[in-house]
Amino acid sequence: MASKKEVEKIKKAISKDDEVEKEPQLTDLPGIGPAVAAKLEAAGIYDMMSLAVMSPAVLGDAAGVGAAVARKAIQAARNMLDLGFTDGVEYAKKRANVSYITTGSKNFDELLGGKGVESRSITEAFGAYGSGKTQVGSTLAVNVQLPVDKGGANGKCVFIDTEGTFRPGRIKQIAEGIGANPEKVLKNIFVARAFNSDHQVLLLERVGEMIKEGEPIKLLIIDSLTAHFRAEYAGRGMLADRQQKLNRYMHDMMKLAETHNIAVYVTNQVMANPAQMFGDPTTAIGGHIVGHASTYRIYLRRGKKGSRVAKLIDSPNLPDNETIFFITNAGVVDE
Repeated sequence: MASKKEVEKIKKAISKDDEVEKEPQLTDLPGIGPAVAAKLEAAGIYDMMSLAVMSPAVLGDAAGVGAAVARKAIQAARNMLDLGFTDGVEYAKKRANVSYITTGSKNFDELLGGKGVESRSITEAFGAYGSGKTQVGSTLAVNVQLPVDKGGANGKCVFIDTEGTFRPGRIKQIAEGIGANPEKVLKNIFVARAFNSDHQVLLLERVGEMIKEGEPIKLLIIDSLTAHFRAEYAGRGMLADRQQKLNRYMHDMMKLAETHNIAVYVTNQVMANPAQMFGDPTTAIGGHIVGHASTYRIYLRRGKKGSRVAKLIDSPNLPDNETIFFITNAGVVDE
């Protein structure tokens, strides 16, 4: 048993040297051949992490293998991923490859820590219609393609559109505003229109497949996150079902961001809180489920003289603050 573990660790080290940034495949595990891997992928299990957290019984049913083989594969996956604790210094090293995407506004970037939207995290923007949520997303979809030294991540973008807000003409306009080739920029944005919440969940799974197929995706945009969940699970009687499904979706999104080192930007709808007697009654849809799962929460609203106000509501490392920015033909700018 110990020798097999050592072999698996050596195999992992060799694969890291030979194939930069390529993670171990399901077929590297004992008892998991191409046929079994195909069954697992058909069941929605594409990566090591998904398999490592399964129980032998569930894996056996999904892959059609015996309990002993399933147990062995799960143990090997856990050894490869090293799912135990690590000290703070080692953890900091793992986070050294975090990338950032500029919003186009220095003020907005400063609000988010100085560099923009962070990878391996979910940035949620909520606000009333016309507050600039989609405009920020469109600007990020262009800026992610910039070189790292220009505030980009040198990668592509996936845009999951649930409300029909994606406009190719607007993307071209923003691209022209920063001096980029509009056609090339559009070519690097993968767009899908989600027609219901199940389709939305399916599209998230497809993003993981695309990354495994070699697409250098560095940004996922969902505009908007809660529209379908809100429409399909109407009424207090369906609230628990809606929140449970939304919770699973948010966790899958975070796993995708963490596993593949991509930035996630989601927009969220709002409602007026009837219990709010004083101050701004605007509150985001999704309650604590979305609030806890989002790494950074930003409240957007209209400001004076055509400006927009971005207020940082929640962050693991930054103080609450707010700033102003403007939306022009070139996208999000300071003025």
